[in-house]
Amino acid sequence: MAVRTASFLLFGLFATFHTWGAWANMEMNMEDRVEVYKGDTAQITCMFTSSEGIGGTIIQWFYVTGTGEKQKIYYQDSMSQIVDRATQFTERISVNGTGAPGRVVLTIRDVQLADETEFICLIKGLTDGASEGRTKLKVFGTPDLPTIEGVQTGISVSEVSPSKIGTCEVKNGFPKPNITWYRNNTPLQSVPDEVEVVPSVTSESSGLFSVTSELNLKVVKEDKNDEFYCEVSYFVPGGTRMTETHRINITVFYPPTAVNVWVESPKGDIKEGDSIELHCKDNGNPPSSIISIKRLEENDIDGQSHESDVLVLNNVTSRDSGVYQCTSIDSDTFEPMYGNISVFVHFLHAAVVTPQDTIVVAHGEEFTATCNALSSLKTQAVWLKDGEVVFKGHTLTVKDATFDKAGMYVCVVTVPEIEEMETRGSILVNVKGPPEILKPDNTEIESYDTTVDLSCRVRGFPAPKIIWSTSDGQDLEMASEMMTEDGLQSRVSIQVTSDITASCNASNDHGTDALTFNIKTLKAETAIPPKKIRKEGSGVIIAVIIICILLLAILGSVLYFLYKKGKICGRSGKQDLTKDKSNKDNIVVEMKSDNTEEAVLLGVNGEKQSPNEQGGAYLDVQK
Repeated sequence: MAVRTASFLLFGLFATFHTWGAWANMEMNMEDRVEVYKGDTAQITCMFTSSEGIGGTIIQWFYVTGTGEKQKIYYQDSMSQIVDRATQFTERISVNGTGAPGRVVLTIRDVQLADETEFICLIKGLTDGASEGRTKLKVFGTPDLPTIEGVQTGISVSEVSPSKIGTCEVKNGFPKPNITWYRNNTPLQSVPDEVEVVPSVTSESSGLFSVTSELNLKVVKEDKNDEFYCEVSYFVPGGTRMTETHRINITVFYPPTAVNVWVESPKGDIKEGDSIELHCKDNGNPPSSIISIKRLEENDIDGQSHESDVLVLNNVTSRDSGVYQCTSIDSDTFEPMYGNISVFVHFLHAAVVTPQDTIVVAHGEEFTATCNALSSLKTQAVWLKDGEVVFKGHTLTVKDATFDKAGMYVCVVTVPEIEEMETRGSILVNVKGPPEILKPDNTEIESYDTTVDLSCRVRGFPAPKIIWSTSDGQDLEMASEMMTEDGLQSRVSIQVTSDITASCNASNDHGTDALTFNIKTLKAETAIPPKKIRKEGSGVIIAVIIICILLLAILGSVLYFLYKKGKICGRSGKQDLTKDKSNKDNIVVEMKSDNTEEAVLLGVNGEKQSPNEQGGAYLDVQK
């Protein structure tokens, strides 16, 4: 009896220190757990060894119910294979293997969440006894993608308790997924009175779990740029997986700590004539709606106020320079805050030229003029004459004054640092001296006209007196006289019928000068045009022409006969007549009609002749 008791004790110790159990010569081995997704197929393998043959082995499969009881679902011996009826696995399981290789596989199709339990494989032999192995079936369901929703309203930093930031949710997972909140990549844990993470789990009718997590936070101003998101971790066969939501921001309301004032336009330096746009805003969120801008006059902090966050000043002058103050009033505490900006308007006053207006200098002497303009910035000046730069600098010095150097000088003052800042002044320089007539290109004039226009430009100061006269001592009346920068320009119109000489005489207190024009008249060769023949007399004209042609033919015949006989030109012989035939013995008739009015030249025997051969007499037939 004592020996049997000892044997049982040794057997118990042996079973305790091994993952498989055996009685007699039966040995068994099974996996601790099998993991599978919901809806997939699970296979649980039972491995055993036995010294008995096939016919002496009985195989049974069980599962553990929710109350911890064993429920048989399958039985097999050498004669039969039986699936137990009325269990949750009856229609979804199958077992393969006869036991000969020592391997039996239980297959469960369309695994459901309720199938997650422990399965038992029991092997009995006729002489080896019985052996039992267990495997846990783990079922997993991949959850839907998580969602996050932030609060749509702003959160004030003045709130005493933590305020809701947002909610994360993940649905239909198994086992229960976990949600972790992050702020700027840092996980958030619950901290009393600062951070609260409130999870909730819902078990769906499908057996899956939905998890919701709410984040409450006591916000500070620095949270206005923070990013919040959720990380969801869930179990899968063989490990865990993670997925993240998109990131959200929150709107944080906080009181202002400073007031900013700035010049929105123009950018850069401000000059007279510009329009200034001043903007004002505090750094609170939301900005204060009670805000104003005003200019602080010297010794007067109650300058005129503009009840808006924008102040526009048009066509500013240097008088608009000064300090502008913006006042913001907190809508909660009604405490004012101030911000100031200094505005400076650059100016360039009108150019001042010394001497003013006009300067008179003697011929050959030196003159000096200065040009300056009061400005807030450094200036530069150039002097122009007739649109060309003649000097650079504020002081113009001209030596050896001549009439060429007389005229209008324009001083242009600019500010190099700012474009379009410019002012101008001018001075008229008169060089006193005897008159000097500018000689034109041609004083020898030939004209077909009966009226000739002459022009005389005279330089000199004082302005010369100009008198026009002719060679016969007659004074001419001027057509016009115009002042120029350095003297006068005079014009005269002369009626000419023959060659004439006209003089321009200029004089002032310092001397005289004169210029003579020789005018030669040209007479055009004009022919007396024939009288027009009236159309109703054209028949008479034709008859006359025919008679003339007949007479000419007769005359030509007579002359030809005499030529053959040697009776003309005081010579005899054919040779002399032939020599002068083309030059002297041609008889030409010019016939004109009112239709063509062109001459038809006919030679002897009615032949047409060229203009070079027209050496004979002309007959002009006219009505």
